[in-house]
Amino acid sequence: MAIKPCVLLVFPVALLLLAGSSAAAAAQLEVGYYSKTCPNVEAIVREEMEKIISAAPSLAGPLLRLHFHDCFVRGCDASVLLNSTKANLAERDAKPNKSLRGFGSVDRVKAKLEAACPNTVSCADVLTLMARDAVVLAKGPFWPVALGRRDGSVSSATEAADQLPPANGDVPLLTKIFASKGLDLKDLVVLSGAHTLGTAHCPSYADRLYNFSSAYSADPTLDSEYADRLRTRCKSVDDKATVSEMDPGSYKTFDTSYYRHVAKRRGLFQSDAALLTDATTKEYVQRIATGKFDDVFFKDFSDSMIKMGNVGVLTGAQGEIRKKCYIVN
Repeated sequence: MAIKPCVLLVFPVALLLLAGSSAAAAAQLEVGYYSKTCPNVEAIVREEMEKIISAAPSLAGPLLRLHFHDCFVRGCDASVLLNSTKANLAERDAKPNKSLRGFGSVDRVKAKLEAACPNTVSCADVLTLMARDAVVLAKGPFWPVALGRRDGSVSSATEAADQLPPANGDVPLLTKIFASKGLDLKDLVVLSGAHTLGTAHCPSYADRLYNFSSAYSADPTLDSEYADRLRTRCKSVDDKATVSEMDPGSYKTFDTSYYRHVAKRRGLFQSDAALLTDATTKEYVQRIATGKFDDVFFKDFSDSMIKMGNVGVLTGAQGEIRKKCYIVN
């Protein structure tokens, strides 16, 4: 049975207006946007990304995560890259973003582009291209990236804490958050597949291992053998140093093994386990877990990444083109 898109029957007027303005802005993005002003932009990004991932293959996941965390707060406007100031605590310093990595790699790529095409390519476009190339270099799919995003000037830790999908979220909550960004239930289960790359710090999943509830010491939806294995690494809910692979044995390679772990009740986060509690997402997980539909997942992931990359973008005269991604001009 095909995945059915999540349909909200009643939208607040403000959300309808936001969706309309976002769609209009996204329509201004285009593949080849820099064909005259910086024709080698994608080649420059790819060349630098090849060096970065070759030296540190484990950075593919964090760079993809940076793009996710950017787009879910104020849209894909590179606000996650801005440093905090004395007067403002920025997104990157919000609790859910404390473990973000890859900022130095973004600065490195941006510097190369500034040298080739000064004041031309936005940090938002740089991050979107780097996320795509991170997936490709981890043996995942390629998709065309429409460009023309502009950089935002506002970055709020409070907004990040309020708007990012939580690792312990259930499907109704995650569906609501995704819908607020114009993404549906299929996008939710497909983009969860990004957990095939990277690692997670102990506090993000430790509550599934210790004192889960009055009835259970550990989350009963987590495979007990896997829970025992995780406890040998993550000693307590206060262990902030330990990391675990989100896709054990394959965390540097973009593939479908994440879904096989989830199907066996070995997803690391509660949000992973939650995919088995909804009929639609469970069906998708189990289908991809067979290993017979890798091409379907790759196509679906590409489509969902394109949708997410269009969320809340600034275009035209909106925003700016930052010279350095960590500070407004």
